[in-house]
Amino acid sequence: MFSVRVYGILMNDKKQVLVSDELIRGMRITKFPGGGLEFGEGTRDCLKREFMEEMQLAVSIGDHIYTTDFYQMSAFDSSKQIISIYYFATALEEIKAPLRTTEFDFDAQQLRIYETTGETETFRFVDWNDFSGASVTLPIDKIVADLLKEKY
Repeated sequence: MFSVRVYGILMNDKKQVLVSDELIRGMRITKFPGGGLEFGEGTRDCLKREFMEEMQLAVSIGDHIYTTDFYQMSAFDSSKQIISIYYFATALEEIKAPLRTTEFDFDAQQLRIYETTGETETFRFVDWNDFSGASVTLPIDKIVADLLKEKY
């Protein structure tokens, strides 16, 4: 069984990269914004939907960056193989979602959400000079981060 994930690399005019700090079932994960492809949905539409759901942010989807080309088992379900697709994304409006400056800086409302759902997230920008594969948690994200640093 496969799980197709779609992620966006969004950079601001200060050359900072947007990341999502997430608390999922007790695990702290820093990853790129995005999520799971739904049946009947294209990958670009998926990414637009994910940005709207997670950040109430309209985005345009740019060039394809990378698609997983190796086996990666899901961290959450050992019966699934992950296929991740990455695109550049551009905000079409000002970001309204709260942005943090510290990793895993969840507010009281986000912690209440976690108590109810077992998941919560917050967002922050990482300066390009500090950005690398070490900035993110998931194995495929690490490859993409290092690829971005190498190419751009």
